Amino acid sequence: MAESMKGLKRTHRCTEVSNKNVDETVTVMGWVAKSRNKGGIIFVDLRDRSGLLQVIFEEDKCGSESFAKAEKLRSEFVVAITGEVSLRAGGINKNLATGDIEIIAKDLRILSESETPPFPIEENSKTKEEIRLKYRTLDLRRPDLQRNLILRSKVVSIIRNFLSEEGFLEIETPILNKSTPEGARDYLVPSRVHPGSFYALPQSPQIFKQLLMASGYDRYYQVAKCFRDEDLRADRQPEFTQIDMELSFVDIDDVLDVNERLLARVFKEAIGVDVPLPIQRMTWAEAMERFGSDKPDIRFGMELKNVTDVVKGCGFGVFTGAIENGGSVRGINVKGQGAMPRKKIDALVDFAKGYGAKGLAYIAIGEDGSFKSSFAKFMADEEMNNLVKALDGENGDLLLFAADRDKIVFSVLGALRCEMASQLELVSKDDYRFLWVTEFPVFEWSDEEERYQAMHHPFTMPMEEDIDLIDTDMGKARAKAYDIVLNGVELGGGSVRIHQDDIQEKMFKLLGISEEDANDRFGFMLTAFKYGVPPHAGLAFGLDRMIMLMTGAESIRDVIAFPKIKDASCLLSDAPSGVDKKQLEELCIEVKLPQE
Repeated sequence: MAESMKGLKRTHRCTEVSNKNVDETVTVMGWVAKSRNKGGIIFVDLRDRSGLLQVIFEEDKCGSESFAKAEKLRSEFVVAITGEVSLRAGGINKNLATGDIEIIAKDLRILSESETPPFPIEENSKTKEEIRLKYRTLDLRRPDLQRNLILRSKVVSIIRNFLSEEGFLEIETPILNKSTPEGARDYLVPSRVHPGSFYALPQSPQIFKQLLMASGYDRYYQVAKCFRDEDLRADRQPEFTQIDMELSFVDIDDVLDVNERLLARVFKEAIGVDVPLPIQRMTWAEAMERFGSDKPDIRFGMELKNVTDVVKGCGFGVFTGAIENGGSVRGINVKGQGAMPRKKIDALVDFAKGYGAKGLAYIAIGEDGSFKSSFAKFMADEEMNNLVKALDGENGDLLLFAADRDKIVFSVLGALRCEMASQLELVSKDDYRFLWVTEFPVFEWSDEEERYQAMHHPFTMPMEEDIDLIDTDMGKARAKAYDIVLNGVELGGGSVRIHQDDIQEKMFKLLGISEEDANDRFGFMLTAFKYGVPPHAGLAFGLDRMIMLMTGAESIRDVIAFPKIKDASCLLSDAPSGVDKKQLEELCIEVKLPQE
């Protein structure tokens, strides 16, 4: 039977007790991690969020009543223990922060009993994630997850302190918004008071933070909850958290400067990592050419080489066909892997097909300089030698090639170089390499829509020298947009915003947004801007991704207290779920399920 805490007060968390407290009487509370009855003496490992502490029960010191209760202790019982701090008699445990001390118990109260947990509460659990997420409250007791969430809290505190020092104001923006569909799908919330009308949960605070600049608040930030109804991956969730900010009377360098110093403060104070400043910058065009990605991992080489001119006119139809259709041929050199078995190379071909490739060409260079190749029979010896030379191929190297439209070639080789780096263990999670990617295109072509779309959003300012291009050559116009990338992961992004109404009108027109449509979707913002809006720019960090990288976690699910799974459901609470018919009637909603 559970006992009351009446008259008891916790004096220390488990790891707050140290050898400085020897001979003192303390009261600690937590969960039983392990209990071992050695006959006449009971050892208990007590756990709370701070860590573990060993407690010893001896009948002559704690009394028969407490000893009898100690004999009943099982894993995950919640207890309060009062006892005397003593140096360990059985030798120091160097793996514990409290490894040189123990508590000699005088009194025990069982505050709550526990059934046998469905899995062990231990670090680096091998239990299937589906089970752990179903019993997430137990999973969250694991020390590694607790460290992740404690670090997350610490990071947010550092960010708040830094931005406050820099003159930012923390202002909350609405969660129930007007739907302005663009990009990902909105989560919609029906209105009871306005039947047939819906709110949208914010994909970001974008419009409202720009309105705050028009309202004169100069520097805004928010730890903002955002929602996107999109397909999930390891680094995505239907609801996620942004560190969101906007600044007035600034240009690109101002935004990048304050965020570089913010990152340096966070990584130094939170995990002791020095971030060299200034952070390297690279244009979007250079990132794509060298790494095949707008979020390149620069911890290793294996850069792309454009060999289009080298193979132009060769006898291999895959290469020449791609060039004739306006595409390119590019390759990467996987150093020292020329002896890779054919089975593994075939697996790389399948991997490339997953990114849109029709196949993958290769040259494996033997230690004796001989070639094994999937296309050598179509090439003259001189052409093969020139191709190897173009990729700086040496004996023992493996050269991999993709030929198609640039978009596919970049996607395939950009992913392939990261896959090879992972397989060959070329990078360390403790190596943090930041990069600013700048000068993104204003527009990107959508094969699905067969038209240009805004690469970021329609409020992104083109570079001044490219404003004329948005009329004459849309695809070449560059934006005053920037992403911060860490180890191949987009950590955040932003841009300078359009504050001139003539440029904004032109952007809407080019994107196929009519004046009527623009007023319907963004009218309240456009109206506000008629009364004087300052030049402004902003950026948002993905907090979940940042903590994932700082902790070395495999997924953002490991740094969010109660995450969803791939189908956007919660295994713990069984959300989403059906609702009462009465609730639907109040909202004037009828559910019509799709036919199977």
